[in-house]
Amino acid sequence: MQPIIYDVAVSLDGYICGQDGDISQFAPDGPVVDDYMARLDGYATAIMGRKTYEFGYDFGLRPGDNPYAHMETFVFSQSLRLGDKSQIHVVEDRWSDRIDRLKAKSPGPIYLCGGGEFAGWLLRQGLIDRLVLKRAPCVYGDGVPLFGGQGRPLSLLRTGTTSYEGGYLVERFELGAANSSEPVLVT
Repeated sequence: MQPIIYDVAVSLDGYICGQDGDISQFAPDGPVVDDYMARLDGYATAIMGRKTYEFGYDFGLRPGDNPYAHMETFVFSQSLRLGDKSQIHVVEDRWSDRIDRLKAKSPGPIYLCGGGEFAGWLLRQGLIDRLVLKRAPCVYGDGVPLFGGQGRPLSLLRTGTTSYEGGYLVERFELGAANSSEPVLVT
């Protein structure tokens, strides 16, 4: 079984973007971005919700294009319609079943790309295995939350931290401990 890894930039107040999709406070380049790009090479499959996929349109992505050419990409949406020549797969229903099949058949780790609402749904289903937060030294105050509609407390096990110049911090967490009834020590 391959893990689902939510690898995402986030503000100090927990937003993956500000109002109207503002990502201007996140690093556009530098070592924190270089390390993220290197991690992307290790993922075999990408999953995301419709809003995250369509967010790419603002950056030149055309409907049906695969934003990650080296990954098989799945967009989970009941409303997204793409032509026959689409380079991605749209999953309209039975999301849990499809996720289970992806975890069983993906040739490598699964990248959860963005998606506050979709990430919240996956979290509620217990389907996210790891979390990689690229914490930016900024506060948005409003926008898309890290886990939209999460609604329950979780305990996570922090497995690593990397500091970067300029106040950026990458933290790695295991979520399997979140389902345990025993207290979890965050190091």
